[in-house]
This record gives sequence, C-alpha cells and structure tokens, in this order.
Amino acid sequence: MATTDVALREAFGQREPKRVVNNMSIQVATVNGSGSQSSNTVLLRSIFQMGVPVSGKNLFPSNIAGLPTWYTIRANKDGYIARKKEIDFVIAMNAETAQEDVMSLAPGAAVLYDEPLKLNALRTDLIFYPVPYDKLVAPVCPEAKLRKLVKNMIYVGVAAQLLGIDMAEVEKALRKQFATKVKAANLNLAAVRAGFEYATANLTKHDPYSIQRMDKTTGMIIIDGNSAAALGCMFAGVTVVTWYPITPSSSLVETLIDYMKEYRIGPDGKATFAIVQAEDELAAIGMVLGAGWAGARSMTATAGPGISLMAEFAGLSYYAEVPGVVWDIQRVGPSTGLPTRTSQGDILSTAFLSHGDTKNILLLPCSVAECFTMAQDAFNLAEQFQTLVFVMSDLDLGMNNWMSDPFEYPKAPIDRGKVLTKEDLDRMGGFSRYKDVDNDGIGYRTLPGTEHPAAAYFTRGTGHNEKSGYSERPDDFEKNMERINKKFETARAFVPRPELMTGKSKAKIGIIAYGTSHWGIIEARDQLRDEYNIETDYLRLKAYPFSREVHEFIEQHERVYVVEQNRDAQMLSMIKLDIKPELVTRLRSIAHIHGLPLDARSVTDELISMEGK
Repeated sequence: MATTDVALREAFGQREPKRVVNNMSIQVATVNGSGSQSSNTVLLRSIFQMGVPVSGKNLFPSNIAGLPTWYTIRANKDGYIARKKEIDFVIAMNAETAQEDVMSLAPGAAVLYDEPLKLNALRTDLIFYPVPYDKLVAPVCPEAKLRKLVKNMIYVGVAAQLLGIDMAEVEKALRKQFATKVKAANLNLAAVRAGFEYATANLTKHDPYSIQRMDKTTGMIIIDGNSAAALGCMFAGVTVVTWYPITPSSSLVETLIDYMKEYRIGPDGKATFAIVQAEDELAAIGMVLGAGWAGARSMTATAGPGISLMAEFAGLSYYAEVPGVVWDIQRVGPSTGLPTRTSQGDILSTAFLSHGDTKNILLLPCSVAECFTMAQDAFNLAEQFQTLVFVMSDLDLGMNNWMSDPFEYPKAPIDRGKVLTKEDLDRMGGFSRYKDVDNDGIGYRTLPGTEHPAAAYFTRGTGHNEKSGYSERPDDFEKNMERINKKFETARAFVPRPELMTGKSKAKIGIIAYGTSHWGIIEARDQLRDEYNIETDYLRLKAYPFSREVHEFIEQHERVYVVEQNRDAQMLSMIKLDIKPELVTRLRSIAHIHGLPLDARSVTDELISMEGK
C-alpha cells in the first residue's frame, strides 16, 4: 500500500507536498535484455508528444544480458535536457539493484515497484506504489515466453496513470515503436491498459509529480546522434564507407546502410556506393585513404580503441595529404573497460594522432542537429585541406534520443577543394602536387583518371619535395613541414566558429566547454546566477584548431573554467599550447570522469568550491 498520509506529513513537514508539474527525473531500473528499451522509448515519446521537453539517457552493461540497466527520462518545462543528478520517480523492476536504488533517493521521491520486493519496508520518507506485475501480465499474454518482454509495458500504463500522461499519446507512441508489427503493438497496448486500469482502481496518488500538456515540442523530432550523423553523411555525398563494428559507433554505419539502400540505388537497380566491413580498424582506415586518394568521399566510424589502431594510417594521410572522415563516438576505456559509458577522453590523442609532428582537424558536435550539419562540414574540410577530419561525438550523443528541430535541407554546394581538371591542366601545362601556390599551405591535386599527361603524380609520405619526388634533403623536409603547418593555421578561419553566450552583466568568470557538456553548462550557469548571484560568460568550442575567438575570450576574463568529461583536462592542455604563456594561469579545470553524462549540479558545486564560496 502507499505510504500513509500521516507519514507523508511527517516526512514533508507540511499538510501536502507542493505539486511539481513537468519537472522531474524518472529512472527505470531493469535488466539488460528484458525488452525495456521499447517501454522506455514509449514513455519518453508520450511525454514529448504532450509538448513537454524531454531527454533520455540509457545506462546499460557492456557485456551480457541479465545485468542491471537504468534508463533516465528527464522532463523539464524550462527545456533543460542534461542529465539530472537527483532522481524523483523510480520504477524499480530489478531485484538485484532495487534496494540500492531506493536507498539512494532523496526524501519525498516516489517508488513504483514490483510488489514481491517489499521495498516499502526500507524507508518511511518515500512514496511507494506496489504493483503485482506477474498477476497483471498473465491474462494479457498467454504465451509465457513473451511475458518477460510484455511485463515492462505494465509499468508504462501505471506510470501514465500516476503522472497524468495521456493514454492516447501512449498508444500513438507505442504504435510508432511497433510500426511494422501490428500484432505486437496490440499485445503491448493491452499490457499498458492493464497497468493503467490497475493503478486507477488500486493506487492512491501521494507524490507531487505530474505531466501536463505544453506546446514546447511542436514540430520537433526525436532522433539519436548516430542516426543524425548517418543522415548527414549521406547528404554530404559519401560513397565509400569502411568499418569494423565497435560500441558505440556501430549503429552509425548500420543506420547509414539502411539510408543508402533506400536513397542511393541508381535507376539500373545498382548501388552507387560501397560499404565494406573490414577485418579490423586498421584495414578500415586504409580503405578510407585508398578511396579518398581515388576521389571518393570516404569515411569510417569507430571509438577510442579503433582510433589507436588507426594511428599509422592517420600519419600517412597527414603527410601524403589524402582526404577522409573519421567519426569517433567516444567512450570510456578499451574493450576491457567501460565501452557503454560516455567520455570525452580521445580529444588530446586524436588531435595529435600518429607519429611525428601531426595536428589534425577536429569537429565537436553538441547536438543531433550538429551531427547532421558537421557531417557535411567534415567532408568539405577534408577535401579542402586534403587531410583526415575527425568528428568527435560521444556515446551520450550518439546512442541516446534527443529532441531537435527538423534538419534543414543542405543548400550549400559540395566543396571538393583544389582539384585540377583536364581544362585546368591544358591552361597551366602542369602542376607541382606539394607546392604552396596560394600562400595558404594547400597544394593542388588531380583525381585518378584525369585525361591529361600532366595529371599524374606520386603520392608520398614525409620524404618528398614540391614536385612529389622522393627526397631526404633537410631543406625539402623542413619546407614541406612548414607548409603543412601553414595549412593547419589556414584551417582556423574555415572550421566552425565557437558559440559565445554572455551573462546579463560583464562577467569576470568564463566557462569553456564542448560537445555534450554543453547541456549541463547551460543549466549550471542559471544555477550560478540564481542561487549564488554569479554571472558567467560561456564559450562553446565547435572545432580544433581554435579560432581567434578562443584567445580573445580568455584575454577578457580573469578566470576561465574548462569543463570536460575526462580525467586529465585534455582540452585545457590543448588550449594551453595555443595561447600566450601569460594567459595560462587564468585557466582552471573541472573534470567529470565517472562515465555518466555531465549534470549541471556537479559543475555548479565544483565551480563554487574552486571560487571559495
């Protein structure tokens, strides 16, 4: 039974808890492989369809089915979509973690649980709702083997009744989830209704949380970052994709395969693309470079371990100046670590990936919309600067569902960079592949098959002169290295510019962040202003190399906090290498390293502590 009214008054110190509308964090604790992903998606989408801003974070085990998994849905009327540190409403379905999940809650939270677990005996300062799931699912699903999967839909119905989620929206979300499986949709809908009816007849609501209709999601979509990236790569004109499966990047290529099969089949029924699963990441990046040299727009997708294996070929791309795109969906650690946890731990290693003096272009998307647009930026920049371009996403962005405005159809033409045609060569008579003609560090190239006797050239690594002839002369080597560095400096003016957000008054404190850390920073800045009267300015990085705005931002603030999701302050280290030495002492680090998406409260508390308040 639910906690008594007397106990509630004692727990809250008032007659009735204050109502909390469209501002809560719901955590569903289940086991991996139980089919809860569909239930959680239906719950999230139902709230979204009621016009309430939402985000969903999946925390699942990295090895086998049967281990604990948590899914957190945040609904927030003000549009905050970063992970919330505190949990308000728990749906406890996993016997192994149920007690720990309950004991970690703040007083006043609600717990919806499987009745046999008897969680209401653990605490008196929470609101408990017991539900006999096995009894409810049996008449709905006669086939015993399916009950484990259908059982999760019971809690969707119970939660919908307790929180005020419109059942019409639940049915709409459910039928979208099972769009091609009418029989499965009907079975699961029956389970949802059984949960809703049970809650109506047997549960008395005591918690303060509810969902009410708003109009803040009209016209918006829900999509994960890997799907958005795949769509962006297709629009960018990718024709060759080579990959080796690795969590959390696999779904990017898997989704891209589906898109290309639907939209990139020629009138003759033949594919106009090639997608190859290689034997490992080293082979995958080698194929990317071969295709890029041949004139194709080519790419691969991987994670940190794959990036490590690609180092040697990355060096070949850098020195031979061959274009390609690499998506790094960052995660924690190698395969024996935490491949299903999010991180920003590949930044430093990827920026300087390979041997010798190498510096690579990085793009830093923070949203699914930028996964779409930066896919196009990446291919243009790769061909413009004739090098690998790395798009640094992460697991949180890549594998979780995010709200977004619909993507805009690309209007800018594809930029192939400095490619000489037969007509160009007729006019010029010839060219030097590695010569800086325009004082920007970028040489001209031709594509294989160009019908002109002067079109051919050797492609070489570090040891070549301007005409691509083999050379070990120190002056040739130095001249070439300086030219390639000039190319990198030129890129500062062409990569996406950082986004600047200023406070209401002139701030002494600046914050620099990038990627998915952005969403926690947005909320933390409001907390700092509203709770501590501290104004901050914020610069969100979108790319490396850094543009002049980064230098100016640091010069304009007494203290600058660099917030990132790694242990060693990797981005801060890169900024230190880039700015004037006298500015280095202004930088501070806020590092977030436990593998969970960044939450605002952690940033606020750490910054306040470092400010001595």
